[in-house]
Amino acid sequence: MRKVLFICIHNSARSQMAEAFLNNLAPDKFETESAGLEPGSLNPMVVEAMRQAGIDISRNKTKSVHDFHKQGKKYDYVITVCDAASSEQCPIFPGAAKILNWNFTDPSKLSNIQGIIEIRDQIKEKIEEFIASYSPNKKT
Repeated sequence: MRKVLFICIHNSARSQMAEAFLNNLAPDKFETESAGLEPGSLNPMVVEAMRQAGIDISRNKTKSVHDFHKQGKKYDYVITVCDAASSEQCPIFPGAAKILNWNFTDPSKLSNIQGIIEIRDQIKEKIEEFIASYSPNKKT
């Protein structure tokens, strides 16, 4: 089973959605976590958008990349989900076998659920592509 860490700035939206989708769609292939550089609070509109997709993240806690690093955690994939504007702030995680960068708009800059649903659907599509490209025997 491959270990995956999704990271962004606050761990309040994009990384939470990505973690939830991968855990929901491929629990037998991936062990998934998410964290942020400056953990904040879960975005209530993201919680609602995920609920509408059939996934409850309302009890999720935001987590710190620094805490995971201090715990000595290792991952096969570390995937950043920051937008292009904040990519220089998006945290890195040492010791990852493979680092991927997926660019998604920051939902905290939106004031309507429809925009967040669009981002949610983009994240789900990217997760589905990631799962489809995964082969347990592949050395990636």
